[in-house]
Amino acid sequence: MPKNIEKQTGSLESTELPPFPPHWTTVDGESVKERIEDVPRRLVVRKVDREAGFVTPFHSHGWGQLLWIVEGLVQVSARDIGHWVVPPQRAVWIPPFIEHDARAIQSVKMRNIYIAPQAAGRLPEQCQVVSVSPLMRELMVTMAEFDRLYDEEGAEGRLVSVFLDQFELLPEAALHLPEPTSAPLRTLAEQLRQDPANKQPLASWGRQLGMSERTLARRFQQETGMSFGQWRQQARLLEALSRIAQGQPVALIAQDLGYDSQSAFIAMFRKALGRTPGRYF
Repeated sequence: MPKNIEKQTGSLESTELPPFPPHWTTVDGESVKERIEDVPRRLVVRKVDREAGFVTPFHSHGWGQLLWIVEGLVQVSARDIGHWVVPPQRAVWIPPFIEHDARAIQSVKMRNIYIAPQAAGRLPEQCQVVSVSPLMRELMVTMAEFDRLYDEEGAEGRLVSVFLDQFELLPEAALHLPEPTSAPLRTLAEQLRQDPANKQPLASWGRQLGMSERTLARRFQQETGMSFGQWRQQARLLEALSRIAQGQPVALIAQDLGYDSQSAFIAMFRKALGRTPGRYF
């Protein structure tokens, strides 16, 4: 059994828990026995509560997963794809077989909706955070109370159909930080994530990486779909969300992220997310 799973579950001899969650297909690249696929339904909903700091290692599912945050804040990474911060009343969609991890920034209450591949044909093929509508929220609250073998032909099955139809309409939330594909740009991206206040200009980064400013700018756009400036601002925004959720003062966050003033930081935050930092949660 992988060490990181043993660390989370504790001694397995004293419990009836399996050595890995039964819906996982891989853990850190190693295949495990999968059982959720045996449920003859289009979806399965699980309630999950986690304390702040809880880490789920890289793993994948045979079914798609919609991870809805009821309370708290979670950071999700998809291997070689990118990073997301998922605040309350948002959800992150993870298609089948994409390796991902999750870290609880705050204590969280979640609903995990696992969707069978045959029911997910019209859903997004890429990971993304979506804004949850009031209707979707009520549907997920209701489905969380279904029996595992709910009545697919009755009222419960009809609600599942409405849920799947509504899922297709959910707007994507701008809470994604894409991962560059090349090693030099990944090194740059990791340094910026570790030091989001870094104001080093693109030309200076280019000299460090042995390429011209123009070449670096073009490659960054090609690999991430964002300009260098947009990517750095997004990295700061996601870091700010994590810190706000932990109760840090806005003035300190603005300073640590390299903004010249608290008002400049608040203006950026409001423009990106539609609310001030103090009102976001």
